Amino acid sequence: MTSISCKVEGMHCTNCALSVSRYLEKKGMENVNVSFATEEVSFTAPAGADSAEVLQGINHLGFRVVLPDQAPTQVSVFNTLTFKFFFCLIFTLPLLLHMWVDWHWLHQPWTQFWLTLPVFLMGLWHFGKSAIRSIMNRMANMDVLVTLGASAAFVYSLIGTIVMGNPEYMFYETSAAIITLVFLGNLLEEKSVKQTTSAIAELAGMQVTTARLINTDHGHEHIHEVDNRTLRPGDCVLVNTGDKIPMDGTIYWGSAHINESMITGESEPVSKKEKDKVIGGTILEEGSIKVYITATGKDTVLSYIIELVKQAQQDKPPMQRLADRISAIFVPLVLSIAIITFLGWYFIGHTSLATAMMRSVAVLVIACPCAMGLATPAAVMVGLGRAARHGILIKGGHTLELFKNIKQVVFDKTGTLTTGKLVLRNYHSSLEDMAFRKIVYSLEKYSSHPIARSVAAMWKSAGEVPLQQVREHKGLGMRAKDPEGNEWQLGSFRMAAGVTQDDSHNLYLLRNGALMGWLDFTDEIRPEADTVIRQLKEAGIKPILLSGDTSRKCQELAAALGITEIYAEQSPQQKLQQIDRLMQTAPTAMVGDGINDAPALSKATIGISLSDATQVAMQSANVVLLNNHLGSLPLALGLGKHTYLTIKQNLFWAFIYNVVAIPVAALGFLNPIVGAGVMGLSDVVLAVNSVRLRYKNVSH
Repeated sequence: MTSISCKVEGMHCTNCALSVSRYLEKKGMENVNVSFATEEVSFTAPAGADSAEVLQGINHLGFRVVLPDQAPTQVSVFNTLTFKFFFCLIFTLPLLLHMWVDWHWLHQPWTQFWLTLPVFLMGLWHFGKSAIRSIMNRMANMDVLVTLGASAAFVYSLIGTIVMGNPEYMFYETSAAIITLVFLGNLLEEKSVKQTTSAIAELAGMQVTTARLINTDHGHEHIHEVDNRTLRPGDCVLVNTGDKIPMDGTIYWGSAHINESMITGESEPVSKKEKDKVIGGTILEEGSIKVYITATGKDTVLSYIIELVKQAQQDKPPMQRLADRISAIFVPLVLSIAIITFLGWYFIGHTSLATAMMRSVAVLVIACPCAMGLATPAAVMVGLGRAARHGILIKGGHTLELFKNIKQVVFDKTGTLTTGKLVLRNYHSSLEDMAFRKIVYSLEKYSSHPIARSVAAMWKSAGEVPLQQVREHKGLGMRAKDPEGNEWQLGSFRMAAGVTQDDSHNLYLLRNGALMGWLDFTDEIRPEADTVIRQLKEAGIKPILLSGDTSRKCQELAAALGITEIYAEQSPQQKLQQIDRLMQTAPTAMVGDGINDAPALSKATIGISLSDATQVAMQSANVVLLNNHLGSLPLALGLGKHTYLTIKQNLFWAFIYNVVAIPVAALGFLNPIVGAGVMGLSDVVLAVNSVRLRYKNVSH
């Protein structure tokens, strides 16, 4: 199977995107995702399928496929919706003027014909081509309705002009107004929908900058300004105050404060020094550094985020499937209603041919299948875009739909509710203080255990004792001999069980089998953890602690944070079983960061990972908090719920609009010109409602 991603130019409405999607599915393509707003198309071609032929078929639909290695087409000003609308408006305004002024020349049939003809031809060029191609591919779209409505009014008027010569048969202004107002609606929709994709545009704009490339010649450094897109891994660059980091890399000289808010959503600058990693697109606020480039292009963190957001925005929530099924039969259904309307009014209602036709045309132009197609993607794009700007990566529109039912959030302990950084709480020894520190440091510097690293970093300045035969016993601790022949042991209670019954300490120091002292550590609670737990409780969401740590430590943490349900000393398999059991009682989110959390993250209704989590945990999660800040969790939950609410509001409007508007038009209560204007604005209502998500208070 081959995965294919490309851009498809020329999709000017969501119905166009639906046509492309249905075409690909009809050709047997799998995992089809088509976004009208971003013009992104992706699908998987099964083994044996001719993907080149499939892409050519998209071109035959009237669109243009642009592969990743191709340059996008430069759009002529004459092909823009703005030009087409204003071109039509110039001729349509005088036509509409004749309804209010008694200028004799404006009432002449041939004057109206020549004013309408340029508008009608522009409409045929834009909507007619699309309508004909969609019919040829047996996937009728909205342009079929617009073309039929405008053509019916124009042809009827032309016949009246040639055969009757009677102004009562003149409906030229109806034809011109339909086309002009639909162009206006499409233009407003295009501009509104662009607002929904602004988050990706902002992120993408951060990718392009200049870089100061360092070239070394005979020991002398020469600096050249280059486009950052020309950089390759292994290059060295200089970054000064106010510059953007050109690409991902590692600092090999200097220190700085870097603003990473565009990645993490965290406004406070982060201090960076030698050997620290930096992210391309972030801004150096203070300092000067030299960076060794480690990743460029699609391998950078920013590119990964953009790609993930794009994929998520293309992902359809289950709610959209119903709308897609209805959209697939919408145009044939409207055509049938329009025909029934004409026949009913002409033969049963005994109205004139002109009246019956105008009411039929009103049905054609009031219907809006695009509204149902736009309802979900508009809200999803805004919701996921806002989340990305706040350092929250939500993987897929389907995840948004899951947020609405979350009733309990399960937290891992170490690295999630706590920082994972151990802090010395207390220690005691029968040795002199400095001697105790020296021997502890000398033993722990050989260990890779987190506690050992914390002690070694803290007591390095105490100096050291030369030790021999240093050994680390996994699960127990360290063992060594000093020059005097004393045997030292430093480890857990299991190592000291023979000399003490007190198991409440983290580390025990023994000399020749006698207890010399102990150390207690505490895993620092995240500063924001207490606030997050309180906010969840206020929102009616139950917090639960699920950890592999000891029962005593879990009880202490739970008591400090106000968590009442605790599961301690759990293996990865037991965590998985607990999540499975909890999900049977209510939809459950899981927040974790370690490899041992990955199975539970995958099993949970929504898996949430922190950005400094293991790669496995991040890949298993549905949501990643990029700023490694638990405080983003309520925003993620709130944003998910409100995005789903916006989707429901949009779909409600799309269905109700069509359910009410079509019968109103069929019953003769709506002028076709008014119908065209209302139809053009219906999509804008959805886009504006979706854009509200960018500014809406979504906190619980």
